Amino acid sequence: MLVTDAQRAVLEGWLHRRKAAQALAQRSRIVLECAEGQSIMEVFCRLRIAPDTVRTWRRRCAYRREFA
Repeated sequence: MLVTDAQRAVLEGWLHRRKAAQALAQRSRIVLECAEGQSIMEVFCRLRIAPDTVRTWRRRCAYRREFA
């Protein structure tokens, strides 16, 4: 999955924001991990998030460029 520098900056901003909603931070982590080339199972194991959740956000970001 390709993430531009600008998109990566936004995702990292959401991830490190003090008052960011936990769901938004979690989605940012998923997208960033997938952008680094991690498989769904690697992200699932590392972040302890349901594989379906990882799959859903990976698909949304890859096809719709939807990040939030």
